[in-house]
Formats: sequence, structure tokens, C-alpha cells
Amino acid sequence: MNRPVRASVAEAIRSRRSIRHYRPDPVPPERLRELLDLALEAPSSWNFQARSIVVISDDEGREGLTRATGGQPQPREAPVTLVFVAESEAWRQDQSDIFDRARRNGAWSEEFIAVSEQGAQEFQRGLAARGLLREYAVKDAMIAASFFMLAAAEAGLATSPMNGWDEDEVKKVVGIDGRDDLAVALLVSVGTPAERRMHPGRRPRGRNVFHRRYGAR
Repeated sequence: MNRPVRASVAEAIRSRRSIRHYRPDPVPPERLRELLDLALEAPSSWNFQARSIVVISDDEGREGLTRATGGQPQPREAPVTLVFVAESEAWRQDQSDIFDRARRNGAWSEEFIAVSEQGAQEFQRGLAARGLLREYAVKDAMIAASFFMLAAAEAGLATSPMNGWDEDEVKKVVGIDGRDDLAVALLVSVGTPAERRMHPGRRPRGRNVFHRRYGAR
């Protein structure tokens, strides 16, 4: 059986658009698992991977996200919506499995592991003192969401990163209401597009890229 031709990373970046309307076609489970695995390959601070993904595909959950987003059509129409959750207190938990895996893979030396264990804890305590734990965890979750969207585009699926939601309501849908240690970073719908959106264009590189100093031409 011939495998479908997939877009390159560059093609996925250039062709991806945010799609609001979807066909009801399900996302094949094996394809979704592959895309989730690719999302989890995203880098994270100290490799702590302090982000999780909640997959919402049931009718009740999709309706709940529709309400939480003020009636946006993506959660209701797309067969799957992902909720990317930032785990701001995960660094306080046991991280030995991360170090063990890096050790087995030959990626980190014992010296590097020892330095990382101590350095990471000191770094996170510094963030806590400055009230920045949530911000850093959200950044890690957003990187994973970006990986997912590009992987989906490469596979020929449409996505839409969603903002404009009530965090408390989203938390209720995914079962983390009352958890101040967890934050909703982003919602991403995924499925087969029911519309075609044209590229609105981007400003030229010279408008947004500077060398040595911001604003330098």
C-alpha cells in the first residue's frame, strides 16, 4: 500500500493555516498517537517535560470546551481538541525517571546528571521566588503545541490554536478544577478541514528581524 506523500517541515510551516470549520471525519487513532508522540518530543526546560496533553474527543467534553471558548466552532466541529496543560510545580516531584532514561540512552554523563539535579532545583527555586513558575511551564507547553501543529500539517491535517477561553471552565472539562499548580496553556483543534483559508501574508523580514539591537536596521 502506498503511503501518502507528506509535506516537508518547510512546506508545513508555509502552508499551515488556522482552520475554524471541520468535517466530522475521525482522526485515525494510530495517526493521533503518532502526532502526540511528536508533540512530546518538544524540548523543555531542564528536560523536566512539565507539560501534559488532555485529548478531548467525546461529545460531552467537546460541548464543554465549546461553552468554555464562548461558542467557538472548533471544539464542536473538530473530532479532537487537545488541551495543553502546564505543570508549574512538577519540578518538586521525583525526576529520577528522566535522569535514568538519559543515562540508559547514553545522552547524559553521571557528572552532567549530578550538576543538572542540583542546578535545576536551584533554578526552579529562583523562579518560585520571582513568581515565574507558571510562565516557564506555559512556555514549555506552548513549544509542545507548536510541534503538534507542524506535525499535523505535515500529515495533512488541519489545526487551530485557540485562545479566548475561560480557564476555570476548561479546567472543569479536563478534570483539574481547583488545581492552582496546573495552568491551561493552549487549546488546539485537529481534524479534516471543511474550509480553505488563504494566507493573509506576513510582514517582510526587515520589519521584525533585527541584528545586535532591537529596532536596528
